Amino acid sequence: MSSVKVEIYGSEYRIRGDADPEHIQEIAHYVDSKMREVTHETTLGSSLKVAILAALNIAGELFGERDDRNKLLARVEERAEEMAHSLLSELEN
Repeated sequence: MSSVKVEIYGSEYRIRGDADPEHIQEIAHYVDSKMREVTHETTLGSSLKVAILAALNIAGELFGERDDRNKLLARVEERAEEMAHSLLSELEN
């Protein structure tokens, strides 16, 4: 387990985890950029409110990606089933 120092929204944090330190830095940078994006779009004074809105934005992105992935998987499964039926039909002939 490694420990990485990151900066998010002007504060430093020590993050410990099994992930690659560069990956942790990348995630921290992403969170920082989302918080700064919220700051530019709103007039919230509280960093807690900024963090909550940034978290909601990130969660919205995650849910959207999950939905897209599930739709893609459904299409792949449907297509694979069609191909399997087609192959079986060809083998039976």
